Amino acid sequence: MNWSGENTLRYSRNLLVEELGEEGQERLFRSAVLVVGAGGLGSPALLYLAAAGVGRIGVIDGDRLEVTNLNRQVIHSAAAIGRWKAESAADTLRAFRPDLAVDVYPMMLTAENAPALFRKYDAVVDASDNFPTKYLCNDAAVVTGRPLVHAGVLRFGGQLLTIVPGMGPCLRCLISEIPPRKDSPGCAEAGIVGAAAGIVGAWQAMEAITLLAGIAPRPSGSLLTIDALTGEVSRLSVARDPACPACGNSPRISDPLPPAEYRQDPYCRA
Repeated sequence: MNWSGENTLRYSRNLLVEELGEEGQERLFRSAVLVVGAGGLGSPALLYLAAAGVGRIGVIDGDRLEVTNLNRQVIHSAAAIGRWKAESAADTLRAFRPDLAVDVYPMMLTAENAPALFRKYDAVVDASDNFPTKYLCNDAAVVTGRPLVHAGVLRFGGQLLTIVPGMGPCLRCLISEIPPRKDSPGCAEAGIVGAAAGIVGAWQAMEAITLLAGIAPRPSGSLLTIDALTGEVSRLSVARDPACPACGNSPRISDPLPPAEYRQDPYCRA
């Protein structure tokens, strides 16, 4: 990376951070991240990954922007209603940072395309909004050996789990199977405060940044729970399950199709 001129100024505050410095910044500039979902979590994650100097970002999302998305999906403008979210997000990123390489995938993540896509990137951020896609991200990350920053958000807060295959547990070690639809309401039923998605999505970006820069302060294996209403943050240690259907002795992509109850849900288009 050329540290003269605009780049030196743009990333000057990053360079002042002792743990990051020039070496960490160089790693970020050479790195590539795939963000699954350009919605409430994906919006802040994408913007902060770009702002940090990540060299290439992939955006995959098979939905079009709706007016109900605008309370939390801040990477989009009202003028983008009806557009593919992946394309709208990419336009915003390019305007924000013209030197950024952006790969655009206006499609759904599937068991067929996930492994090949994941292998193109150094890390993956799961910013999807439904359990079938989250479990697909988990399984594909384990199979391809790609670090995954998983998160979910609802109402006033969310949860986050960073998964480093071979170094700790995965999502299925915590909950082995996709929860029944009746036990996992989405934001269309329970609601969501946009700032809560902003907090959790920004935290996802931070997790990815520390991994890519080689300065992650802790191993994977902690489930972080954030409650923005009460201001409480808790951390739960998760142990790797030797019998886990994803990261156990025979890693594989399980449940390539979500349960039938999810397939009929217009808010869970995995």
